[in-house]
Amino acid sequence: MDIKDIQNLIKFVSKAEVSEVKYKTKDFEITIKTPLAGSDAVYAQPAVYHTAPQAVAAPAPVATPAAPVAEKAEAASDDSKYVTIKSPMIGTFYRKPSPDKDVFVNVGDEVSVGKVVCVIEAMKLFNQIESEISGKIVKILVDDATPVEYDQPLFLVDPS
Repeated sequence: MDIKDIQNLIKFVSKAEVSEVKYKTKDFEITIKTPLAGSDAVYAQPAVYHTAPQAVAAPAPVATPAAPVAEKAEAASDDSKYVTIKSPMIGTFYRKPSPDKDVFVNVGDEVSVGKVVCVIEAMKLFNQIESEISGKIVKILVDDATPVEYDQPLFLVDPS
């Protein structure tokens, strides 16, 4: 695999909006990781297993997303009084049951135990996600039609 193939693979992974891809042959292994936020930063870590006299291409430049730590700490302390509704599976998050319908919940809406708050599509099946707590939706943490991971926070709920 030459540098052009690696660059094409990185572009493909960025467009596919996946968080991690591993490509492995008997001669080498490459892991490409992208942040879940969907930015263009890509991390490539090629590992060559053979010692044959071949020209080894330089790895792609690694970009690190700059995120202020103080800002995250303040947000975490403000959100500590809220309860998080998390994703029970990997899939694509949707706020509406279908494109022509209204969203399940908005910020400020009251939810009760068992109320559907979103759907997650996994393997062409649409799974309704129900609230496990009663309260008021304070924040929606995921954009509509974006991929989510298992145990990823979806909503913040004020139980009071």
